[in-house]
Amino acid sequence: MFDSLSSKFSKAFSGLRSKGRIKSGDIDEVTEEIRLALLDSDVALEVVESFIDKIKDRSLGKLEEVNKGINPSQAIFNIINEELTTILGGSARRIRLAKKPPTVIMLAGLQGAGKTTLAAKLALYLKKQGNTPLLVASDLQRPNAVTQLQQVGAGVNVPVFAPQPGNGVGDPVAVAKAGIKFAIEKMYNIVIVDTAGRLGVDQDLMQEAMRIRDAVNPDEILFVVDAMIGQDAVRTAQAFLDGVGFDGIVLTKLDGDARGGAALSIVAKTERPIMFASTGEKSEDFDLFYPDRMASRILGLGDIQTLAEQAKSAMDSQTTDKLEKKFASGEDFTLDDFLSQLEAMKKMGSMSKLLGMLPGANSGAMKKQLESIDDNELVRTQSIVQSMTPLERHDPKVLNGSRRARIAKGSGRQVSEVNNLVDRFAQAQKMMKQMRNGGGIPGAPKGMGLPAGMGLPAQKPGQTPAKKKSRSGNPAKRAAEEG
Repeated sequence: MFDSLSSKFSKAFSGLRSKGRIKSGDIDEVTEEIRLALLDSDVALEVVESFIDKIKDRSLGKLEEVNKGINPSQAIFNIINEELTTILGGSARRIRLAKKPPTVIMLAGLQGAGKTTLAAKLALYLKKQGNTPLLVASDLQRPNAVTQLQQVGAGVNVPVFAPQPGNGVGDPVAVAKAGIKFAIEKMYNIVIVDTAGRLGVDQDLMQEAMRIRDAVNPDEILFVVDAMIGQDAVRTAQAFLDGVGFDGIVLTKLDGDARGGAALSIVAKTERPIMFASTGEKSEDFDLFYPDRMASRILGLGDIQTLAEQAKSAMDSQTTDKLEKKFASGEDFTLDDFLSQLEAMKKMGSMSKLLGMLPGANSGAMKKQLESIDDNELVRTQSIVQSMTPLERHDPKVLNGSRRARIAKGSGRQVSEVNNLVDRFAQAQKMMKQMRNGGGIPGAPKGMGLPAGMGLPAQKPGQTPAKKKSRSGNPAKRAAEEG
């Protein structure tokens, strides 16, 4: 979502980093570039101007102090990071649970923002934390909205209260009230009420949302907004705030390629925090929104903390403990270990998305590499390893020509691909030894690095490694070749 903005920020900082001493003109130059980058990313003009003024005031006010430091450009960078974190909301805000269950969460927003899918994602997120959520189908206007909620609810194994068929039939306020009563009787501790939307803000939409709000007295009202709709997001958010009111914002489609400035504008304009973000199509592609982490990604610092958390959740403690013990004892990393990491990586999602969390991911060279990553390579690599015998996985040195041919046939791949994997794995074993001796990814859990060879360039099917040129036995000819 913020790739374009991140690239422009990096370009603005590049000139500043080369300066040993910062002058007021340098501040003006970098803030003007940031200003243009924000405007181009659909951030509201008044939000941009306020942001730039704060950066200028702080930077110029501390200019003498900044230039006394070892790295003046880093001091300016830190000021921008702090202000960007502030404009994104400051700190993560979690759901406020009611003192007396159930906690009632009402979803509001326009049709097409993804409320129904979001309801299931939120339910799964809360369920993983030990809660017992119930989904209530109060969107009785949109065609098949009730059916869709039942389907997505079944997909995350969360019950759906849907006494009315919808499609224009039934009273959404009565359904919402009955859903709360049902939750109390069946002891569900969280109720998520899915409400109707419209293609645009209108009086009927607001009146229905207000009646549901007054009937169920929600503990949290979450405004669900499509992060890709640009400046309209701010106008719509303000209309809902004035009409129904809301406590927090949920951004959907944050994995899209839109300019994304609306996300920065909404918080500043409504003074409500972004609480959650949906970053993909899968039910698990949903989490708390961390302003500091998002600011870090926009500024090209990556998001190692989120990457580490995803790695930890994707790999069970038993496997992690096993790898830790192997590393501590000095045992070699085997293809069985590699296979377990491949499976963990598949749980974590897209490779390009994960590597995009590393520092510098939006730099020109690395961005091109990320764009060329084929996520299906994980599947192909997994099929090759699964076609090996336990002995071959434990000791790849036994892989002679006939064994490699058998593995290629069993996995439906080419021998060159098997050879490529084995070569990359040998290099990866060395990398894992370096990790054991103090290297590795900062912040990642012990025993959990990138899968072996994933950071190394893969050869395309049919591509064979370049052979070394043979040396002539004739001294005069060899001297001519080497010259």
